[in-house]
Amino acid sequence: MSELLPTYGEFARMLYATCIISDPWIAGKERFRLNGVILSEEQASQLNQAAERIGYIYHELTEIVWARPELLDEFYELTPYQKAMWLESEGRWHGIARIDLFLCTDGTIKSCEMNSDTPSGEAEAVLLNELLHPFHPETRNPNVDLPERFWQMLVKSDRATGRQNAGARLQSVAIIYPTDLPEDLSMIAMYRQWLEARDCRVVIGSPYNLNRDAEGRVTVLGNQVDLIVRHYKTDWWGEREIIWTNQQPFLDADPLHRELMLLLAAEYEHQVTVVNPFGSVLTQNKLSMALMWERQDLFSTQAQTWIQTYIPETRRLTSFDLSTDFSRLNRDEWVLKSAYGCEGDSVVVGCFAKPNDWQLALTTAIPRHWVAQRYFEVAPLEDGMLPNYGAYLIGGEAAGFYTRLSAKSTDYTSVTTPTFVR
Repeated sequence: MSELLPTYGEFARMLYATCIISDPWIAGKERFRLNGVILSEEQASQLNQAAERIGYIYHELTEIVWARPELLDEFYELTPYQKAMWLESEGRWHGIARIDLFLCTDGTIKSCEMNSDTPSGEAEAVLLNELLHPFHPETRNPNVDLPERFWQMLVKSDRATGRQNAGARLQSVAIIYPTDLPEDLSMIAMYRQWLEARDCRVVIGSPYNLNRDAEGRVTVLGNQVDLIVRHYKTDWWGEREIIWTNQQPFLDADPLHRELMLLLAAEYEHQVTVVNPFGSVLTQNKLSMALMWERQDLFSTQAQTWIQTYIPETRRLTSFDLSTDFSRLNRDEWVLKSAYGCEGDSVVVGCFAKPNDWQLALTTAIPRHWVAQRYFEVAPLEDGMLPNYGAYLIGGEAAGFYTRLSAKSTDYTSVTTPTFVR
């Protein structure tokens, strides 16, 4: 039980003092719940184990696809620039990921997706736990080591990719992110703080600030860098494709040809290390969950068991004949998800959709960009809120939690809460 929690106003002042998070309210509503979620040691262990096993499934998947490049066209239908990202990565995909896990009413643990491309929430996960842990006695903070684990992952990633002089100390890091979007500014500031605390020179910018100098080194705003923390989505580097037949084309649909080719060439020549690697263009794609179910024969016996345990049944929308299979896609049983989407108009939860809206979604979705995933029921907390336990995975190992609570499965204005273990 929490003791003597601060008022929300007092907590907001604590947040402001960090100089990292400056938006404790959104549209006048509180972003955070101060009373933390308390996991038992057994629950935390089960969630961590699930996250690591799911990470292994995805790693096995990348090995399967690398050995069977025909799947890039036959199963994924990747665009030319997406294939370029995957092929240059040579199967490398992982640095840090966040696996969204749910404790279900039937006692199982399910994962709706893994964000292995540009996972977010690190600032909230670390700072909320740090600020509110004193008000949750007799618990431990599972996120306390996340900053050091992140740093060690960058160092090991740099050495593993064979960059020139990678044996020396990691000195200069660039953080590349969409500078015109404010959503993840706190995470960028947090990363910068972690890196500078380890005597690393940090420069931040967008893909348009990338260049190469006379030595072949990658530069950002004129500064040579050893490693790039990539927080710019793979599907934004490549061609941007519409996912609905009634959707207007993107105004910026063209790939970032100069910037992407510059970076892929530099990494191929061992002049820079990119984390997360561009291979996450495959693991971020939700068709990967469909591959786990539709081609289980390609996976090891152990991986098949874990797929059936943790991954909800997932099928490509192209595997259904939408002219005759509406009955197979009963809206109470399925969720529609676009390959690279995460919320809003790219996720349609059947049981929460009106019948006409469900039929419209099936009619207007461009099938090759979508999967249908079996719906599962989340076990609510005592107050009725539905918890999403975002389990961080760093270098394949569980590293902490980013927990969000929503009133229903389609509520994309969830509140974030600290997570402790008793």
